[in-house]
Amino acid sequence: MGSLTHEMDLSIIIVNWNSKDYLQKCISSIRSTTNGIEYEIIVIDNASFDGCGAMLCQLHPDVQFIQSDHNLGFARANNLGYQQSGGRYLLFLNPDTELIGPAISELCDSLDSLADTGLVGAKLLNGDLTIQTSCVRSRPTVLNRVLDCDLLRRLYPRSFLWGMSVLFDDARGPREVEAISGACMLIKREVFEAVGGFSDDYFMYAEDVDLCYKVNLAGYKVCYIPTAEIIHRVGISSRQVASHFSAVNIRESNLRFFRKFKGYICAEYYRAANLTLGFIRLTVLLLLLPFCLGTRRMNRWSAAAGKWTAIVAWALGSVTLANKGK
Repeated sequence: MGSLTHEMDLSIIIVNWNSKDYLQKCISSIRSTTNGIEYEIIVIDNASFDGCGAMLCQLHPDVQFIQSDHNLGFARANNLGYQQSGGRYLLFLNPDTELIGPAISELCDSLDSLADTGLVGAKLLNGDLTIQTSCVRSRPTVLNRVLDCDLLRRLYPRSFLWGMSVLFDDARGPREVEAISGACMLIKREVFEAVGGFSDDYFMYAEDVDLCYKVNLAGYKVCYIPTAEIIHRVGISSRQVASHFSAVNIRESNLRFFRKFKGYICAEYYRAANLTLGFIRLTVLLLLLPFCLGTRRMNRWSAAAGKWTAIVAWALGSVTLANKGK
């Protein structure tokens, strides 16, 4: 990977996909909360052509804008932004985020003071300012990926499966974690370059845990900084693609992670576990069908049946949704 000579403190890299209005709010929040840091903002539009370039030209003309003619996916687009950057720190930030107070300063100060840490992330909040538990994550295993669901997370939030127990203690200082959300990742430039940047074999999902794991393998810690708070309007972009596509892509990305770091056998165990779970879910849905016919629950039933049918088809190797756009 090549890069420009880095002389400024920070490069903020934002990948946009049909999020123009949120992008404008994100950049305004950066401007209003970030002081004492020399930074640049680089925006890559991932072939959404939603007018964000014109908006930036009018409201934020100093932002460097890159229009991609093709949807590169999250990893490749961020790597493209990095190649045009000049900061000694790199902040990868989602367009559907808004900073609260000096969040960027908190992240930079923490990374400055933690000599053995290469990557840090913020406390992500929902729109109602409740904590977003996905801001820290466990490293993927077959068990935690197959069991991952909202119900189990609510019932057992401190379980080792999810890696988010640090969110429920009173500590205000940095906490070492296995992985942080790709919605907000601050990394030292030399660390990003040493690990080869984002792995571009993922189109969508798992790039963040992949990067965190590579940082760990390179001998650096990944830390969660609870004093850096950012609102994250989760899923703004992903809601605009078919839910079946997202469900399959999540599993395809996890499969690639297992193949890459755990080997072929582990990956096939994961595929087989999804196949088994998919058949169980579809069986339960068929049993529930008589109770849903002619009711308002039918739309939810249809969505769930479509999703799990797509997952079973993926596990059988008969769909290629996960490669769409690559």
